[in-house]
Amino acid sequence: MYLPQIDNERATLCNYLDVQLDAIRASSYGLDDDQARRAPRRSTLSISGITKHVVYCMKQSLSGAGRHEHDQPFEAFFASFTPSDDEDIVTLLETFDEVRGEYMRMCRDGELDAELPVGPMPWVGMTEARPAKLRYLYVHHVEEFARHAGHADIIREEIDGAQAAELLAAVEGRPANDFVTPWQAR
Repeated sequence: MYLPQIDNERATLCNYLDVQLDAIRASSYGLDDDQARRAPRRSTLSISGITKHVVYCMKQSLSGAGRHEHDQPFEAFFASFTPSDDEDIVTLLETFDEVRGEYMRMCRDGELDAELPVGPMPWVGMTEARPAKLRYLYVHHVEEFARHAGHADIIREEIDGAQAAELLAAVEGRPANDFVTPWQAR
């Protein structure tokens, strides 16, 4: 885990986002495609679906910043939770890494007071896109990505008992300590 050398609003927001994205990505560590598609709880959420949805969220932010085509149909939003047959976990993670790089560059370099369109979010009564400051988007994504990292934690524990701290230790190549032993396939 990266501890910032600079303690300011931008570094804090970017670091929180990066930590949540690390956790989401680590949730798939060591899973095959069938395991990553498994939805072991009552909802239809899976590790693959969460990964795809977070990519969708990052791409939407980038489109608002003029870096991707902006396409906001509700069907695309709802479809973002379920991988298609040709979206295996390897492909999803490759896309995640690529889009994450662009998204984090925007986070580090974007003007926090810049405005971009956000929404619509009909589930809270917002039926049209509205302008919002980039800093609002980052705070919202800290919340959004933390929620999905938590979903991924629960799903992963149901699949094989793996927990976030041990997955992150394995991904980062950290040695075992008194608190965490890196995850290994059983």
